[in-house]
Amino acid sequence: MYANIKTIGLAAGLAIGLSGMAHGETMVFTAWGGSTQDAEFQAWGAPLVEEEGVNIIQDGPTDYGKFQAMVEANKVTWDVVDVEFDFAYQAARDGLLEPLDFSVIDRDAIDPRFVTDYAVMSFPFSFVLGYNADLLGDTKPAGWADLFDLEAFPGKRTFYKWSSPGALEIALLADGVAPENLYPLDLDRAFAKLDTIKDQIVWWGGGAQSQQLIASGETPIGMFWDIRLWPLQASGLPVQIQWEQNLASADVLVIPKGAPNKDTAMKFIANAATPEGQKRFFDIITAEEVEGGVGGSGNVQTLPEGGANQVTMDLAWWGENRNIIADRWYAWQAQ
Repeated sequence: MYANIKTIGLAAGLAIGLSGMAHGETMVFTAWGGSTQDAEFQAWGAPLVEEEGVNIIQDGPTDYGKFQAMVEANKVTWDVVDVEFDFAYQAARDGLLEPLDFSVIDRDAIDPRFVTDYAVMSFPFSFVLGYNADLLGDTKPAGWADLFDLEAFPGKRTFYKWSSPGALEIALLADGVAPENLYPLDLDRAFAKLDTIKDQIVWWGGGAQSQQLIASGETPIGMFWDIRLWPLQASGLPVQIQWEQNLASADVLVIPKGAPNKDTAMKFIANAATPEGQKRFFDIITAEEVEGGVGGSGNVQTLPEGGANQVTMDLAWWGENRNIIADRWYAWQAQ
């Protein structure tokens, strides 16, 4: 997902519109591919196709190097791009984004943690401690510290592969750092904590891989996106979520500087920013992830903003430090 690669691509230039409809407005939506991008299009793009005759072309996966190169060369072909919040902060700082038009987009409808003048939440998620209850015996994990306890919970555990907000925070929380004291991250302390279990870590690079690891029992405990564990629960697998100190974040939608169809892009983002748009997305993504469907957003387990168990990651801090951390992260992984 990061200055790296998200795993599932989408064939570039996949045009989606209504057959026989006269072409009017056109825009390009770029995201990470797979079922998530399909759900984003159906929830936020399809209404523009059906109601206004907009021709929406999908591209992907998101590539930050390509994003920057297009803007710097003044040859932008993307209009709306799904990116990670820390990249959005960095890109805004570097002059790579168009400011959003909040006369079109309802800013008040968006979780204020996940909106800036240049970025609007596409979907929220949390990193949570997930485990396969059938494989852990009578002892169940109570928090992130248990992910590092090889005596009480021996065997492999899984972590997100890419340099991103999440794993370093988990290591520090497990080591006793209070949430209010997380930032700036103590990188030496975080990597030292990760060193204690490094030889037991199996890395996952995408949501489908993480699901396979916990469902198969290869890694019966680890860090996961909450949205990837709900479908496993609904399908009857013995997967449980420990919500203690879950780490809240979000993907966001942005418009590259110089996007050729900026006005239409604002409409697309406006659809995503409404409660109705969010509900459509979660209804689709939840139903598609479970064979036969599971009844939509009633299955979405979220904790209230500011709840005692939830830690909101400082994504602006990450935006300022993401390149430095990435260099150290990948060097450490390769050791």
